[in-house]
Amino acid sequence: MVLGKVKSLTISFDCLNDSNVPVYSSGDTVSGRVNLEVTGEIRVKSLKIHARGHAKVRWTESRNAGSNTAYTQNYTEEVEYFNHKDILIGHERDDENSEDGFNTIHSGRHEYAFSFELPQTPLATSFEGRHGSVRYWVKAELHRPWLLPVKLKKEFTVFEHIDINTPSLLSPQAGTKEKTLCCWFCTSGPISLSAKIERKGYTPGESIQIFAEIENCSSRMVVPKAAIYQTQAFYAKGKMKEVKQLVANLRGESLSSGKTETWNGKLLKIPPVSPSILDCSIIRVEYSLMVYVDIPGAMDLFLNLPLVIGTIPLHPFGSRTSSVSSQCSMNMNWLGLSLPERPEERAVRIACIFFLQHHQATQKW
Repeated sequence: MVLGKVKSLTISFDCLNDSNVPVYSSGDTVSGRVNLEVTGEIRVKSLKIHARGHAKVRWTESRNAGSNTAYTQNYTEEVEYFNHKDILIGHERDDENSEDGFNTIHSGRHEYAFSFELPQTPLATSFEGRHGSVRYWVKAELHRPWLLPVKLKKEFTVFEHIDINTPSLLSPQAGTKEKTLCCWFCTSGPISLSAKIERKGYTPGESIQIFAEIENCSSRMVVPKAAIYQTQAFYAKGKMKEVKQLVANLRGESLSSGKTETWNGKLLKIPPVSPSILDCSIIRVEYSLMVYVDIPGAMDLFLNLPLVIGTIPLHPFGSRTSSVSSQCSMNMNWLGLSLPERPEERAVRIACIFFLQHHQATQKW
């Protein structure tokens, strides 16, 4: 008898959202199918799935151990969120020479359903960073007697929702700073900066309204500016590695000596970015709005206003008591159920998925 061959082994998820992208949250059930196509008959020892979610960081640093000696120090750390295994066909026995217990798969296409529940405890949002990642995946392994196993891994996305309708994220953020420039024995007048934003929490696609007043009493020409920064922090072996990235920025008008500029809600749009990650012990993703005055030949005068990028957008009525209903609505929409999806919620979801897919494709390590 001529043994058949495995033509393809694929994994598909039962996506319940209209974007057809597998997106889940803690407590959700992940289900799907392992699809096997064979030509001829094959004998199978087992078909297994292995589902896992973990955060992992890794970086290296050079160290000197003397005048002529150098070495590389590795920093790695990992946090496991879940680890699930299941057997769809066959058994765990490792006796390759036994003829008993093998399953015969006939020519054609075959589907094998799988299902498992994500932990109820909070999970970190999927993330791809410079020195670490948070990943969730399902791996299928087809084991046949006397042959190498056929393996396939497919990732899915997890969002740990951040509802910006909570009181702490709806509170205004503000600050004031002043700087006096000195040049040898001469002292010019001060440069002052005051800035305020309406709240701390935002979602991708929103525009931050910046209210600011910049007064230039110095002798120099200065330029008011604003920028959103993302800070990625990675922790391993008691050390921290930090990466700061510019997300978006804007520039105001140049101010000559004695001039004042006022921003009455100047808009700075948040592009598709990953949500903040605040509860992972080895990876943190934070955001800030920097409003600053660019001063030629001197240190800039700047204000840092903290931001949290969430996944559940502001309730249309702006109610601080709406977080429960908003959370329920958002969760059901992400699962593709019958509740209508508000345009702003869809925009947030698409923005976050776009960011994650892009970084999963470009930042593998």
